[in-house]
Amino acid sequence: MAEIVNSESPKIMIVDDEEAQRNGLASIVRAWGFQTETACDGQDALEKLAISTPSVILTDLKMPRVDGFELLRHINSEGPRIPAIVLTAFGSLETAIETIHNLGAFWFLEKPIQPAALRVLLDRALSLGKLQRKTEVLERTLASNGSLVDMVGSSAVMKQVFSLISQVAPSRAAVLVTGESGTGKELVARAIHTLSPRANGPFVAVNCAAMPESLMESELFGHEKGAFTGAVERRAGCFELAEHGTMLLDEIGDMPVATQAKLLRVLEDSKVRRLGARVEVTVDVRIIAATNKSLEEAIKKGEFREDLFYRLNVFQITLPPLRDRMDDIPGIASRLVESLNKKHDCRATDLSAEAMASLMAHRWPGNIRELRNALERAVILAGEGTIRQEHLPISLRPSASSGGAGRSASSIAVGTNTLLLEVGMTVEEAERLLILRTLEHTKNNKTRAAEILGISLKTLFNKLKEYGAAEEA
Repeated sequence: MAEIVNSESPKIMIVDDEEAQRNGLASIVRAWGFQTETACDGQDALEKLAISTPSVILTDLKMPRVDGFELLRHINSEGPRIPAIVLTAFGSLETAIETIHNLGAFWFLEKPIQPAALRVLLDRALSLGKLQRKTEVLERTLASNGSLVDMVGSSAVMKQVFSLISQVAPSRAAVLVTGESGTGKELVARAIHTLSPRANGPFVAVNCAAMPESLMESELFGHEKGAFTGAVERRAGCFELAEHGTMLLDEIGDMPVATQAKLLRVLEDSKVRRLGARVEVTVDVRIIAATNKSLEEAIKKGEFREDLFYRLNVFQITLPPLRDRMDDIPGIASRLVESLNKKHDCRATDLSAEAMASLMAHRWPGNIRELRNALERAVILAGEGTIRQEHLPISLRPSASSGGAGRSASSIAVGTNTLLLEVGMTVEEAERLLILRTLEHTKNNKTRAAEILGISLKTLFNKLKEYGAAEEA
């Protein structure tokens, strides 16, 4: 059998004091395209581990000098995380299982070794190794900058959330994410997906609150041509689209009870039936549900099925509101400004001390979503350089509550200018002044002015035409 080994292939270390056994296994493993390294006993293996780290270790237990038990103790307590497969002779099966339990070996394989069984275990051990390395990177990232995928937070409560995410991500367990609106529940779901073995598969998010009840079943389960009026072709549902990936059922508490019953059956059987179909389709999808409601209260009111709740609530992660982790605001704001600069082609650098103080003084009832909206406006207004207090929405400035010395309570700030509206002025007149003053601020950049005003470019042009016609008349 030809041996084709790529220098970037995983390396398998084979530790056995029987030379024929050691070399025979190495030959089989190399034929599968892996690199190999052999050691005649545990001492030899430890010396080689000091130089390089293999992806998986295959080790016998009974060897001279340092035996397999001591080798595993070293790997488990001091060395890097390396999945180890124990090779055991007839009669030592109980010992092998005990070794797995006490010394953290991945699994065992009885001699004489069956190549097919070895290959299956190697593939599984390699997958475990990848997850362990990803976890190590995650732990270092959390320790260094308090971030996880697209989530930011160095507060104690968020470190706990990050820890829960890292623990549940490698599993297949259903996850229920709870928390107030705007706290970042979808970010949690995406982080779990990204850190899971399904990361290369699709991530499909379904907003149960925004979907009409009449369309929900078709969206989730799909339909056949002619299943109902308007079904002109076969269509796969979200479960099929999320095959080998993750599906987020956002605002699950708003799902109709009738649909909940059908969802429960899919979760229990891993099979979906398109509307109008005669056969079921097997699906492999991990479910993450999110809600800002108390499902326990919904159960008491008969609005949510108790059996579905227990099926979804295998592992719960609760996100705290932003007001309970105010120390995270500077880090979140910095990440948001960076993202919003790219979105709007701006070059805002940071926030002034006064602007940051305003952010820290607000209670953020809308949580991170409200913070993002405030900073999006500020980034557009600032354009480049430092984001100052006047770039923030009026509701975040001290003058919004105190009135400010010498400032009218009916004033509207636009950039560094102030537009004073007199009592008795019509809405049309106020709108005209606001639009023209915003154009002055943007140096007649109509696209940016429209963004600041929250209107379309077409609407802005129509307004300017109206003002021009009035002046000509």
